[in-house]
Amino acid sequence: MGRAGRARRGAGSVRRARQPAGGTRMTLDHSSATVGGPVRQRSAGESGDPVRAAWADYLAAARQLDGVRRGAATAAGEQARAVQAAREELTGVRTRLVPQESRLRELGVPPISLVPTPPELAEATRSMSGGPATVLTALRDARRWAVGADDTLTARGLSRVAHWPSRARNLLVYGPLGLFVPVLLVVVYLLAGTGAVTALAVLVGLPAPAVAFGLGWFAVGRCFPPGPGERVDRTPRFGALTCLVPAVVVNAGIVLAML
Repeated sequence: MGRAGRARRGAGSVRRARQPAGGTRMTLDHSSATVGGPVRQRSAGESGDPVRAAWADYLAAARQLDGVRRGAATAAGEQARAVQAAREELTGVRTRLVPQESRLRELGVPPISLVPTPPELAEATRSMSGGPATVLTALRDARRWAVGADDTLTARGLSRVAHWPSRARNLLVYGPLGLFVPVLLVVVYLLAGTGAVTALAVLVGLPAPAVAFGLGWFAVGRCFPPGPGERVDRTPRFGALTCLVPAVVVNAGIVLAML
């Protein structure tokens, strides 16, 4: 019995030595029991450095603030440019409206018709309530209307033609002047034949292209006057060719027929 008791006590000591320091162990009756032990604490490195986190938040806020500042500066610059452009447009519109008002008064238009009515002023105010960009758009539209009205007043019934391209518009002036003398020479040749009268008509008609070009130059400025601050486009090279080519062709044909 003494040896058996000592063996049982030794086995119990071995089992107690093999048990963990903390956690759950099995008892002799196969029931679980929780054994207290030291708990492992989380280090500061695992939970994150609060100084570094605060610095990262500060950098993010600074970048966001810089983006807002840049956006505000860009918007302010665009608004300033729009205001400057609107002022220039307003000056141009006023420059066109002053002579138009004087011209309309000379034509007998009542002064009350030249003043906007309260509903028109209210509508204009509502259309310009969107900021400088909206005001600039409205002023550009007003300038186009003023240009159209100026063309109507100064073109003397040729308002539609005044909007044509310069060459097509000026051809209506240079063309008839350049064809007048050549057509007249053809008529003289058909009536008089290859005689002295035709030769005299050819000699007299030699300076006709220069005369036609000069008259066309003057007529273009009278028929299609430019707007304020603009210059009339007389297309001199095109006008000279228009007056010269018909005369050269007709004179050359008559001279060849007389030989």
